[in-house]
Formats: sequence, structure tokens, C-alpha cells
Amino acid sequence: MKKIGLEAGLVIAALFLLWCGSGDQGVYNNDGTLPPGGEEYRQEMRDFVQGISTYARVTRPGFIVIPQNGPELLTENGAATGVTVTAYLAAVTGVGREDIFYGYNADNAATSAAVRDGMIAFMDLAENYGIEVLSIDYCSSHALVNDSYVRNSARGYISFAADRRDLDDVPAYPTYPYNVNSWDITSLDQAKNFLYLINPGSFADKRAFLNAVKGTNYDLAIIDLFYNDAALTAAEISSLKTKANGGSRLIIGYLSIGEAEDYRYYWKTEWKNNPPSWLDEENPDWPGNYKVRYWEKDWQDIIYGNDNSYLKRILDAGFDGVYLDIIDAFEYFENK
Repeated sequence: MKKIGLEAGLVIAALFLLWCGSGDQGVYNNDGTLPPGGEEYRQEMRDFVQGISTYARVTRPGFIVIPQNGPELLTENGAATGVTVTAYLAAVTGVGREDIFYGYNADNAATSAAVRDGMIAFMDLAENYGIEVLSIDYCSSHALVNDSYVRNSARGYISFAADRRDLDDVPAYPTYPYNVNSWDITSLDQAKNFLYLINPGSFADKRAFLNAVKGTNYDLAIIDLFYNDAALTAAEISSLKTKANGGSRLIIGYLSIGEAEDYRYYWKTEWKNNPPSWLDEENPDWPGNYKVRYWEKDWQDIIYGNDNSYLKRILDAGFDGVYLDIIDAFEYFENK
């Protein structure tokens, strides 16, 4: 959903990484930050995702883990032709990618061929290793929505055409999800479509939000653990796992791990004047969202690894998996 870093094409980013070299992983400055350039920021994010996956799957074997964006992490050198990172591939079930066909520069605008093809190269790499691709295009006209679904389907991607970048509604078009079915969906590779709805505040109340999701036939829904400030219960999550046509579906919990959000339960008001060491500057494109030094233990402890962590709450609520946002946070530190 959120974009950070420079708006350079993936091909340019890959060339930049090759120019920088691989660097010395794990070398920190005296203040706890990582030095610029090299591979450190990317490897730290890989380690973070792998730690999240390991923790979740000890509790729930087969738990689905889907990082969004940051496809450069799939290979050692950040190029689609590079050597794949086996441990990272093993840690993830799918990869999410925004704007492949529409939305990279503006909603309802076609993504340029160069950027699109760079994305596809990474997504096809993931598919070749059995990693499912979830593609999100931002378009609302019927013609563009139709084109998005057809083009993604032709490449074997599971896709969602979002009519609002805020991801706060169930699109009215198409009337039924693309490739709608009444099958029981028990694994990510069985899903033919999905709903991405993580900002439910536009609904009149929690019941209206839950009923809106229940009334759809999507095979998979990515939603937030919280409605306003209250976490959804295990019973409420369970009630969403049946499609309107009777088939079962997967419910995936959204979790931002590359930025802190000042409306979350973990946020402390004193952080604005006395920030912890891991908290960085506010994202100018998304007020209330703050860059984080995601490699620091205190931030990672908020996300996973203990009974008070965000991921433990997602597990306890009965979600089938987790959708990890701001994976590409490494771009901010590389370009800082």
C-alpha cells in the first residue's frame, strides 16, 4: 500500500546495487546505525522476515508469510538474474507486488514498459520457485480493471484491482471476483483471487465491515487485525473464513514491519519528543507513519518473538497468515 524511497525503476535499482558492491554484512556504526551502501540493509530485512516466519511456523506449521514489494531480496545481488537466497525463499509462501500494470506513477495510469518488465522478471522468478504472486493494480475504470485481471491471469498471478489506494472498500466492479469459485481454499496456491481491505474505517461500524467481507466470494482476504482500536476476536476472524457461496477461504493479517504507526496499540506518546533509538523520521507521504531501524531488537520485539508481540496477536486471532508491508524499507536507508 505504501511507497517509500526514491521512485527509481527496478532496473535502475538493481544496477545501483551492483555498482555499490556487496559490502560487509553486520558492520554497524557507533550509534547503532548501519553504514551506507552495500548489502547490509537488505540482509537485515531478510533476517527479519525469516525470523518472523520461523516464529510463526513453530506455533502454526504451514502459516502463510507474504512480504509485499522489495523483490530484490529474492536474489543475492538484487537482480532478477542473480543467485536466489534459499533461506529467504523458504521463509515466504508468496510475494505481493503493487503496480505491475497500473498505478506505479498514478492511479489509472499504465506502468511504463521498462518498470513493468523489471517487476515481472522478479515475479516470474518467484513463480519459478513455487512462490505465489499476489499482484495489486490501482485502477477503477471497467476497461482498466478488466485488462488488469486478464493480464495478471495470463502470467499466472493472483490479482486484485483496487479502485481506491486507501484500500478501504470492497470494489463494486466486478460484481463477482475474477475467477470466482465455490471451492474450499486451504492453501495459497489454490486461491484464484483476493480482496485487499485494510482500512475499514469507512464502514458504519464493525458489524458492517464484517458483513461486507462475509458477503463476498473472494478466495482470500487481507485485512487488518484491528477495527479502529479494537482487535478482532478469534470468533470474528473465524466467521470470515466462509465465502458467501459456502466455500472456505483464507484470512491473512496485515502487518507493517518497516514503519511504525502512531495509531497502533504499541505507540507511546512520549516517542515524538523522546524517540527510542530505532525510531526514525516521519514518512511525508503517510503522516503518522515513521521509518524504523528495523534491525534493532527493541523494534523486532514489538513485531514478533514474544507473547506481547503484534504477530502473536495475529496468531491468537486465528489468521491463516501474515502480509508484511514496507519490506522495501531498505531503500530509505540505502538512499539516506
